[in-house]
Amino acid sequence: MKPSKTGKKRVNISSKKVVKTRTSNKHSKTHTSHKSLKKHVSIKTKSAETAIGEKKKDEIIDSYNYDSKKIPIIITIKNTNEEYVPIYEVSISQISKTTELILEKIRQQLIKQVNLGIIEITDTKKTDVIEEKFRATIIVLVNKYFPDIDDNIKDFLISYLIQKSLGLGSLEILMDDKQLEEIVINSATEPVWVFHKKHGWLKTTITIPEEDQTRHYATMIGRKIGRQITVLEPLLDAHLDAGDRVNATLMPISTHGNTITFRKFSRDPMTITHFLRYGTLTPYAAALIWTAMQFEMSAIIAGGTASGKTSTLNVLATFFPPNQRIISIEDTREIRLPKFLHWVPMSTRLPNSEGKGEVSMEHLLVNSLRMRPDRILVGEVRRKREAETLFEAIHTGHSVYATFHSNTAEETVKRLTNPPINVPRMMLPAISMIIMQFRNRRTGTRRTFQIAEILPNAEANVLLQYDAKKDRLVQANKSKSLLSTLKLFTGFTDAEIHKTLQEKEKVLKYLVDMGIDTVDSVGHVIAEFYTNKSNLMKHISAKKRLG
Repeated sequence: MKPSKTGKKRVNISSKKVVKTRTSNKHSKTHTSHKSLKKHVSIKTKSAETAIGEKKKDEIIDSYNYDSKKIPIIITIKNTNEEYVPIYEVSISQISKTTELILEKIRQQLIKQVNLGIIEITDTKKTDVIEEKFRATIIVLVNKYFPDIDDNIKDFLISYLIQKSLGLGSLEILMDDKQLEEIVINSATEPVWVFHKKHGWLKTTITIPEEDQTRHYATMIGRKIGRQITVLEPLLDAHLDAGDRVNATLMPISTHGNTITFRKFSRDPMTITHFLRYGTLTPYAAALIWTAMQFEMSAIIAGGTASGKTSTLNVLATFFPPNQRIISIEDTREIRLPKFLHWVPMSTRLPNSEGKGEVSMEHLLVNSLRMRPDRILVGEVRRKREAETLFEAIHTGHSVYATFHSNTAEETVKRLTNPPINVPRMMLPAISMIIMQFRNRRTGTRRTFQIAEILPNAEANVLLQYDAKKDRLVQANKSKSLLSTLKLFTGFTDAEIHKTLQEKEKVLKYLVDMGIDTVDSVGHVIAEFYTNKSNLMKHISAKKRLG
C-alpha cells in the first residue's frame, strides 16, 4: 500500500488492520530501520514536536538517536514546568498492546522450551550459547505467530524478546548511550537517574516497577562475577567485563529502597585534543607537562570527586615515548593507552565472601617493581602503605604518575605529609609536579585548576593558575625548581627549553586543527615526534595528516 498525503499507513501485526498515523519530519530522518518498522509494526513514537504541542512550556535542550541492540532509540532532553531538573525522555519503538500480549506469550513459551535456570543466565561463559538457544526458538515462534513479516522486523522482535528475557531490561538501553557516565536506581518509587556528560544529572522516563526487580538485577550482576548480595551481605561492589563499575545496596541499609549505581567505562576516552578543544588545558600548559613527562619527571594528578583526575592521567599518558614499558594499576579499569605502546594494565581484586583472595593496590605496586617498568601509573593513592611504596618506587629510579584526592596544590602537600598518609617531607620533592583538576558543579565543566612544582623544602609553588573570569590558565609564579631540574638532566639552555616548548605547542595545535582525537591516532603523532620529528614537522608546516 502507498502512503497517503496526510501520513504513512501502518499495519498492526496482530489484527492486520490498516491504521493511519502522522509521522514527524524530524523522526523520518532518523534510522533507516524506523521506516521498515513503521510499515509492519504498530509503533507509538512520541516525537519532540508532539511533546511541545501537548505542553507548550516544555523546552527541548537536546535530542539525538542511537541503536540499542538493533532497537532504534530516540533521546530527548527537556526542561518541564513540573520538574526542577531536566527530563531524559527515552522514546523506543513501542509495540501495540495486542502485539505485546502475543510477544509476552512467546516469551513464556521461550522460557518453558529453552528451560534456562538463573545460574545459566548469569554464567558469562554461556551467554552466546543462551542467546543462540533463544534465537533459534524465537525464529520458530515468531514465524508461527507473525508469518508475513520481513527480516528487519524479525530482527527487531528477536532483539526485543532477548532484551526482555535476559540481561537488565530497559537499563541496557541506557547502558548503550555513550553520552552517559552514571546510571542510578534509588528506589522503585522514583524514576531512574542518569549523569549526562553534557547536561549533568537528569531524571529519566524509565522506572523499575518494584523493589524485587532491582534486587534481581543486583543478584544477577553478583552471580556473573562470583559474588553475592543478601540480607546478611547487603553491599555489592563489582566490576563488569566491559569495565563498568556497579555498586548495589539492599534495604534496610538503604532505607528508601534497593539501589544500584552503574559507573560506565568510557568506550571512547578523552585525549589531549579534547582537552585543548574544550579549554580544559592551554597548549602551553600541555607542552610544559609533556616536556616534564618526556624527561621522566614524576607527577600527581589531584582534585575533588568527579573532577577528571583519571581522565587527565589517561590523556597525559599518551606523552610517553613508545620504547618504554608502562605498568598501570587501578581499582576500576579506566585507563586506555595506544595499542602500540608497551603497556601492561593491572587491576585490583576485592576479597570473596570469606574475606580471601584480595589483591590490593599495594600488592600490585610492589609486584610492578619486579616487572622492569619505565613508567608506573597508579589509579588512586588512598593509604599510607600505598604512598610509601609509590615514593620508594620514585627513589629507585621509576617515573610514577598517580591520582589523589585534594582541592589545591598546598592541600595536596599537607594531606601527603600529615596523618593518616604521613609521607616524610624530605621524600616529597621526588614528585616534580602537581596537576590540579577542578569541576564546576554549576556548569559541569572540568578544568585544570593549577600546575605546581614541588620545591626542595617540600612546599608547592604554583606556576599556572586557573582564572575563572578568563576561563584559562594564566601564569602565577616563575619556576624555581622544575626548569632547573630539566636543565640539570638534559643539559638544555633556557633557549633550548623554550624551543622544545614551542615545537610541542605546534604539535598540539596540529592535533586540534586536523581533528586527530582518538587514542591511537593521537598516540601515533606523539610517537612520530619521538622517532621522526623532522617528518612530523614537515606535515605540520604543510597542514597534512600523517599517513
